[in-house]
Amino acid sequence: MSRDKNRAYKLSVLDVSPVAVGSSSTQALRNTLDLARWADHLGFTRYWLAEHHNTPLIASSAPEIMIGHVADVTSRIRVGSGGIMLPNHTPLKVAETFRVLEALHPNRVDLGIGRAPGTDSLTALALRRSRQALSVEDFPARLADLLAFLDHGFPNDHPLQHIRAMPDDVPMPEVWLLGSSDFSAILAAQMGLRFAFAHHIQPQPALAALSLYHENFQASEYLKEPEALIGVSVVCAETDEQARELALPLQLVLLRFRTGKMGRFPTIEEAKSYSYTREERELIELNRERSFVGSPETLRKELTALAEAGGVGEIMITTMTHDHAERRRSYELLATAFKLSPGVA
Repeated sequence: MSRDKNRAYKLSVLDVSPVAVGSSSTQALRNTLDLARWADHLGFTRYWLAEHHNTPLIASSAPEIMIGHVADVTSRIRVGSGGIMLPNHTPLKVAETFRVLEALHPNRVDLGIGRAPGTDSLTALALRRSRQALSVEDFPARLADLLAFLDHGFPNDHPLQHIRAMPDDVPMPEVWLLGSSDFSAILAAQMGLRFAFAHHIQPQPALAALSLYHENFQASEYLKEPEALIGVSVVCAETDEQARELALPLQLVLLRFRTGKMGRFPTIEEAKSYSYTREERELIELNRERSFVGSPETLRKELTALAEAGGVGEIMITTMTHDHAERRRSYELLATAFKLSPGVA
């Protein structure tokens, strides 16, 4: 297949509100609002907030709250969850929350749904209150209930048919199924939903999963044609060398994640001075494919190649740097490289 160098790709943002060493969670959340305003101005299409628990690295534990705040300080960009971890919540409560958001911010709200806990197993138990609830085998049924609450879709003989997710006079938000495996890809295809693959979590199965989604997609009342995006971890700077230096703390974070030693986002100096063992350096090499690091020219080439191979027209970018100004600059360079139009989706 010949590559169209002039094809226009949509860019979007996934934000986990990283907490940097020497800073605070309050500042991290304020940085999210600042970055959202900047992304809105630069021409990004969506701004999604993640759900994570029990880690000092990430302040984004309540995306449903941050979505409203982000939507309040922006005017055009779509705002949503990336995602709400459905096993941690009841379908009715999620439906009510996102109906309220849709009522306040019409035609701008995305509901991204995942099935991972977004945390460790003990914290998941604290969230779900029973060991039986730790299983995700009923996820398809919970997702079906959520869609029914959002769209008044329970059959007449269903025991929940008379329950309405209030307010019930607003349209349902855009629903996306998030995943990093074949399971989510096939489920999204079978249910006729939009699909977002988390390449930054599991890069190896990305292309196969996206292919399965497109091949098995069944049109639904929610979506007539398949629609997918790919989520990637990116650090962009003016040159490849500068980008590699900016990404050194991210390498340390990913290493700590693999070894269970999570902390706040380190500085470049801390990452440089860290004494890596041989085994840790091997883990860093294994993690390299989880992130794209380079200049705008390098990243435009690499990201468009990935998007083309995956058959998607939208790339969702998560960027973590110690300095918030560098994170802003990274998104700005990407917006220029991909020729986004400020203020235009």
